[in-house]
Amino acid sequence: MSNMNKGRREFCKSVMGIVPMMTLDWSAFPKGANAGTDTQQYDAIIIGSGLGGLSCAAAFARQGFKVLVLEQHNRPGGYATSFKRPGGFVFDVSLHSTSVPERDGVHNLIPGFPEITDVEFLPHPDLYRVIYPDYDIQVPQRNLEAYINTLAGHFPEEKEGIIGIYDDMLGLSDDIQKLSNAGNNVDMSRFPTDFPYLYKCYSKTWGQVVDERIISPKLKAIISSQWGYYGLPPSRLASFYYALPAIGYLKTGGFYPRDRSQKISNALVQFIEQRGGKVMLKTRVGQVLVKEQAAYGVKTDKGEEFKGKVVISNANAYDTFTKMLKAEPYLTDYIAKWDQYSVSYSSFQIFLGLKQNLVGQSGITSSEIFYESGYDMDEGYANMQKADVENCGFGVTLYDNIYHGYSPEGKNTLNIIALQGFSHWEKYETDYFKGNKTAYRKEKERMADILIHRVEETLLPGLSEAIEVKEIGTPLTNVRYTGNYRGAIYGWDQTLNNSGQNRVPHNTPIKNLYLAGAWTKPGHGYGGVLWSGLECFGEIMRNWQF
Repeated sequence: MSNMNKGRREFCKSVMGIVPMMTLDWSAFPKGANAGTDTQQYDAIIIGSGLGGLSCAAAFARQGFKVLVLEQHNRPGGYATSFKRPGGFVFDVSLHSTSVPERDGVHNLIPGFPEITDVEFLPHPDLYRVIYPDYDIQVPQRNLEAYINTLAGHFPEEKEGIIGIYDDMLGLSDDIQKLSNAGNNVDMSRFPTDFPYLYKCYSKTWGQVVDERIISPKLKAIISSQWGYYGLPPSRLASFYYALPAIGYLKTGGFYPRDRSQKISNALVQFIEQRGGKVMLKTRVGQVLVKEQAAYGVKTDKGEEFKGKVVISNANAYDTFTKMLKAEPYLTDYIAKWDQYSVSYSSFQIFLGLKQNLVGQSGITSSEIFYESGYDMDEGYANMQKADVENCGFGVTLYDNIYHGYSPEGKNTLNIIALQGFSHWEKYETDYFKGNKTAYRKEKERMADILIHRVEETLLPGLSEAIEVKEIGTPLTNVRYTGNYRGAIYGWDQTLNNSGQNRVPHNTPIKNLYLAGAWTKPGHGYGGVLWSGLECFGEIMRNWQF
């Protein structure tokens, strides 16, 4: 094979890796009998009930396989959960907004599961609002043209570049769809001509793509203002990982589920159990059972063993391989490769229940507001990493503006979030898990007071006096409830060397042991992890079929 042909083959393999799975051909997969009364033997065992684990389990259950989900927490969903506090307040742990396909004009479709019809998604009044020192911009729902005109109104000298950057995003989305439809029938000699946007963008960061179109640093920041959703500043973030979801979000809109994200998780659990599957809560897996480099089951911390044809870990990859498995020479290189990846940041959140309708009194109509102190995104990222709450950007969610009844009558429920690295909290970790939390509580209260004061000054005067309920979640809270390594909310960062085809795959060096969720393909986000579970299932089915 010539070097040119080999290069084209490798290029094709690389770019095909960023093509998201669009559908699964369920009729092509084998069916399970879902029979037998042995409660210790299963077709598939899923460790963790995050959305990646639940979607994978639901796929097995749909095909008639006997599936077991084991979850350490007292409720399913991982980050897709909610919790209650006195006064009638219910707080969502993580969800801010998601894109949702329509079904018969109604936005109630969980990707991959058209059978689930009872989760209603409601649109944000506007997509989001972003506040910079010189600009305060409301991004309209499902009106890209209006948004482009807004940006061009602020930066008329950059109008051509603004149109060009969104043409790039739309073209990239179209190229991905064309490539997916083409399957293996791609003439690589014509790739630059047939897929020009993908050819241009696939090996670049989002920052590099923007730099080719936009001159103003301020406009670059505004166009990239949702980089926090994707885990890295544009200078380090894979271009397609920002461009594809961002343009989809702008075109199809942002939605939030009535009754919060717990409704999504509960619906998937119900789907699994109605088809003979089982979800066990408050059950921590301590060990993946392996014989001759093949997984055959799991053992819980309480010593109970369950056997399965396959084991799928929706837990974080680090814990799966360093805590649930014995160190073996054949795993050394696999684990060592992770040293070249960076772990995503975590989050600091303040959950507030207000004793009055301060949001209504303020006249604010947006439901998601992002506040940025400046335009240097790398500096903003550095402030996040060192937990500098005095200078970092922050977000505020006001979901009483989405639908009436979100909060108790006459009250408000809101969330303040600042993204953070884990390093700042490491000094508290040992005492935290021993129950010695005096210093930890003092630090989290200090940070919360600063952020509440910043929100009070910029958005909601009188906020401090209106607080009835306050809960604070830190990166250590994330570790405690989700088990995620370093409290990561996105798994590994979506850098060029760990995205698309380069991202850690579902299969592992241990036969019959797979990964699903944010730490593997395609990556984080509600849509990302739901598809990750389905992709993992599809890969297992193809292995079983042949």
